Amino acid sequence: MKTQHSPQVKNFPQPPSFELYNDEIDLKELFMALWKGKVTIILCTVVFAIGAVIYALTAQEWWSSKAKIMIPQVHNFSEYQEQVKQYQPIFDIYQDDGTVLVSDALDSLVDSEVLFQNFISAYNSSNNKKKFLDGNAEFQAFKAQLDTDTNTDTNTDTNTDINKKEATRKLYSGWFQKISAVATDKKSIMSPYSIRLQATTKESSYTLLNEYITSVKSVVFNDALNNLQAMVNGKRHELRQQKTILETQARNRLAVEIERSQYALDIAKAAEVNKPIQNMGSNELFAIELGAQALNAKIKALKSVKNLTVIEPRLQQIDAKLEMLKSMNIDRDIKFQTFRYLENVEQPFSRDKPNRVSIVVFWTLLGGILGVAIVLVRFAFRKESEIDS
Repeated sequence: MKTQHSPQVKNFPQPPSFELYNDEIDLKELFMALWKGKVTIILCTVVFAIGAVIYALTAQEWWSSKAKIMIPQVHNFSEYQEQVKQYQPIFDIYQDDGTVLVSDALDSLVDSEVLFQNFISAYNSSNNKKKFLDGNAEFQAFKAQLDTDTNTDTNTDTNTDINKKEATRKLYSGWFQKISAVATDKKSIMSPYSIRLQATTKESSYTLLNEYITSVKSVVFNDALNNLQAMVNGKRHELRQQKTILETQARNRLAVEIERSQYALDIAKAAEVNKPIQNMGSNELFAIELGAQALNAKIKALKSVKNLTVIEPRLQQIDAKLEMLKSMNIDRDIKFQTFRYLENVEQPFSRDKPNRVSIVVFWTLLGGILGVAIVLVRFAFRKESEIDS
């Protein structure tokens, strides 16, 4: 009879039970270590807080003055529009049947959107910013201090020149970013623009923004009148060329008619046709039906022609336009602007930076965290040493 063996149950190792007591001991040790290192934590916190306060109080302040502008209305540039439209008849084409083909060549000069975009482009122009800053005392003081620091920090002349150029380039680039015009709604063509200028005091930011706006207005003003002058000069040159061509054509036609009449006179004399006769037909190259006497008078009349408009009537229109141009001038004493204010320039109520409260709070917290980190690192090394021993 077989003996039945009961299956043996393998003895798996039992997982160790969690001992909360040990964990409590570890946490206690951790808190005790932090408590013992409280001097280090407080010292780091105080040092960072003092440093943050000193930096916050001595850091360079920056203030921004702003304004909001938009596309101008007609009355904002009406005087300029009058200057442009006075030249409209010069560009129009007058046909023989009395109709007038109105030219649109001058329309872009008085387009409000174009004028506004010209102002924005001029405002954001690096060349205009540089020209303005080069004449500004506040910026020149920064630049002078930069040159002094560069000369102090470098030894050789080569290094001085290279570092000075690089530092100057960065200085200009940084200040260029402090002067900006940005659309409030970039998806809209008719969007207003916010213009700003940042400086070291609220008074100077207000003054500099007004001065820069005035400077840009002057640039746009001169550009607008110069564009008009260029258009007028181009049209004047075009009319003179047309006049030269038409006069040459008229002289050639006159010479051909005189020569043709002379041939007809010779033929009439040979045919003894002295008096006008019945029309011999329009296909004759040399018409002798006028008779020798009339042809002779015709030749004398043609040779005496001085006013070529008799031959080419279109010269009258060109002469009239050129004469009109002589009596018209561009008035550079007019006043107009290519934008309108939605919000006028105002002094700022608060500075952009430094944010002293944020600086002190941030660096104080960072000091405390650093102090805790130092204490914890010391605690970890000490525990490792105890285990090894």
